[in-house]
Amino acid sequence: MWPFWLMFLIPAWAVLTPGRLPARQAWVAWLAVGIVFSVMMGLRHAVGGDWSNYLPHFNATAQRTLLDVLGRGDPGYYGVNWLVAQAGGSIYTVNLICASLMMWGTVVFCRAQPNPWLALLAAVPYMLIVVGMGYTRQAVALGFALLGLSALGNGRVRAFVFWVAIGATFHKSAVLLLPIAALAATRNRLLITALVALTTGLLYYLLLADSAEALWENYVEADYQSQGGLIRVLMNVVPAILLLLYRKRLAPDMNERRLWVWISLFSLACLPLVGLASTAVDRVALYFIPLQLFVFSRLPRLAANSRSRTAVVLVVIAYYGAVQFVWLNYATFARYWTPYQFMPMG
Repeated sequence: MWPFWLMFLIPAWAVLTPGRLPARQAWVAWLAVGIVFSVMMGLRHAVGGDWSNYLPHFNATAQRTLLDVLGRGDPGYYGVNWLVAQAGGSIYTVNLICASLMMWGTVVFCRAQPNPWLALLAAVPYMLIVVGMGYTRQAVALGFALLGLSALGNGRVRAFVFWVAIGATFHKSAVLLLPIAALAATRNRLLITALVALTTGLLYYLLLADSAEALWENYVEADYQSQGGLIRVLMNVVPAILLLLYRKRLAPDMNERRLWVWISLFSLACLPLVGLASTAVDRVALYFIPLQLFVFSRLPRLAANSRSRTAVVLVVIAYYGAVQFVWLNYATFARYWTPYQFMPMG
């Protein structure tokens, strides 16, 4: 279990270390952490709830033609599987590529926050450990979504649409993020709405049309229940409420504030829907996890002085430390993650 705590303690140590590194040294530190986390996530062995599903997918994909593979759902993910198989690689290579893509988005997003290491710390317990090591396809989609949200926060709508579209080739559910671009736009709203609607329609036709009915039956009508779904949705509800209450102080920029207000509202909307289809809502709520990183990295802004800011930081560290401890020790499916096994040492 110690590798998971190592992932938590690295950003915690960086948060508590006084002073800031020069830009060049900071870049090297983030690159090193990104590589270490990618290797730990990518070269895991028999770790994660979907491990037994992804391994047969890789073996089956290796026996098919490229056109056949790309014709399946989530062509980005299965295309990577096919290319790796043809190059003589293994499922570990696929996982390492996927982990690197997720960490790319994570590092870019965190570094754009006022307290980047605090943002990374908030990402570790659930986004990186559970999603990154358990939902490989959706983890990549989330990584690209983080790149898109970083762009959209700076008013770059087309970049947001591009990154989300790439993410949707790894997990089609990422398409659901696209309408946020139209809602968050403050200029050229008619043109942006038309662009988003066109892109959403195209991606729906290419990726979702053939499987929409099956997805509805499996996730909604079948009433699948996701263990801990309510708790994970509540984890987004807390920062959503904080953002709405202190939106001007947490997000002084109007364009950025509009984006995160909408994400907060969607996060709140997930709460009453959990009882209807907890698995479906749980999977959608994964794309709102960045709200936690955004809000909790800014929470020290609400403090009146340096002493109270330190107290806020310690509370955030303690909160996410408790989240990780409870999940690793008491979650129903934590047994699929523990003990952590590293492929090169297996």
